[in-house]
Amino acid sequence: MLRGMQNFQGKTVVVTGAGSGIGETAAAMFARAGATTFGIVRRPEALESARAKHPAVRWLVADVGKAADVRGALARVVDHGGRLDVLVNNAGVFAPGPLEAATEAAIRAQLDVNVVGLVLTTQAALAALVATKGSIVNIGSAAGHKPAAGASIYGATKAAVESLTRSWALELAPAGVRVNAICPGPTDTPVFSKLGVPADVVPAVKAQFVAQVPLGRMASPDEVAAWILHVADPAVTWMTGAILAIDGGMSLT
Repeated sequence: MLRGMQNFQGKTVVVTGAGSGIGETAAAMFARAGATTFGIVRRPEALESARAKHPAVRWLVADVGKAADVRGALARVVDHGGRLDVLVNNAGVFAPGPLEAATEAAIRAQLDVNVVGLVLTTQAALAALVATKGSIVNIGSAAGHKPAAGASIYGATKAAVESLTRSWALELAPAGVRVNAICPGPTDTPVFSKLGVPADVVPAVKAQFVAQVPLGRMASPDEVAAWILHVADPAVTWMTGAILAIDGGMSLT
């Protein structure tokens, strides 16, 4: 039902981390809802595949952790789209493991993308969003407010996303810009194939997550992406600073 409510005709949308999973699904949904949609991917080799799968989406390469990259990408968006109405900060890195085994590279990668990248991208988009009284949707995680052994760094980055969302909602309200966060629980995306565990172990890893979810399953990417569109909908005018747990009840356990 949510998906049928949105109309983004005449609007321009940017989704970071749009090469797979929730970001890919959201970008495709925005395009189907009529938006001029730009998907940002990090790796050039992902560009052709993304274009082939979703020709209605306009694709750009940028590393959100690099200020020059995101400034250039957002300038191209405004140049070609003529405006910017919605920014979805979806790009994220998840590198689980115990504290004692966390490498400097893994720590910095999660901070650089999940926190620094989110800030840099929002800064680059801000003037255009103020001009349209637009909307920012940050993608957090149940891990941002539900402690988990072996996910302390990732959880800390997502807790930062929640804090930034609330602070920006206050800061940007006078300019008419709404800022909200969607915090998914376990979602069946390609992230599980990137955890560095053997393929035959992945089902057991997924089962560990599912065991924490009262609804007893993982979400599909479209179940989460539908809420991104709902929160970003121009008709939703009275919501800002909200942290929505779209997690099958995981936050309750």
